[in-house]
Amino acid sequence: QVQLVESGGGAVQAGGSLRLSCAASGYTYSSVCMGWFRQVPGKEREGVVIINSYRNIMYADSVKGRFTISQDNAKNTLYLQMNSLKPEDTAMYYCAVGTTPYRSWCSETSFTYWGQGTQVTVSS
Repeated sequence: QVQLVESGGGAVQAGGSLRLSCAASGYTYSSVCMGWFRQVPGKEREGVVIINSYRNIMYADSVKGRFTISQDNAKNTLYLQMNSLKPEDTAMYYCAVGTTPYRSWCSETSFTYWGQGTQVTVSS
């Protein structure tokens, strides 16, 4: 059974940093879509950063230059380093992975497994 468990969220002041982690278990897929999403109550979920099957990384314009995705294959963990946080970054953050390999384009429907989310709150 595949499980994704996020951690690292919390409350910070604007300008601060957080590192989110997403630990995967029971997961053996490779060359698939991986990414981080976020959602604010009452709004649609949005992609923050996505890695496609060819390791191309796509950041949302709103986080470019501030957020960095990375992964530790030995630990089966995906990270999201978030710097220079802004109040508008406040949201529930989710990691997600797909199961179909060799996808150059990853839409939200490309993701099969989702974590439970970790809350990030940035105060001004």
